[in-house]
Amino acid sequence: MIQILAVLIALVSVLLMAAVLIQNPKGGGFDSIVGGQAQQLFGAARSTDFIERATWILAGILVALCIVVVLNVGGDPAAATTPSPLQSK
Repeated sequence: MIQILAVLIALVSVLLMAAVLIQNPKGGGFDSIVGGQAQQLFGAARSTDFIERATWILAGILVALCIVVVLNVGGDPAAATTPSPLQSK
């Protein structure tokens, strides 16, 4: 379960980085290089709104996944004192 959540966190993190890099800051940015076609297709305002909304949604998903992992991993204080199989070697 934890491995699946870790893969999902990595995937969402990469998508979030891409969404942040694509956004068009005031001085231009990566969006002006690559996103010119998207602006012609969707219009400038619609593509900017979509990218901003996608950024917020991905950030929310990332926070939720991290909380789920923390709730699934931690919990039993007695388990923290017992050595793991890797520590016994």
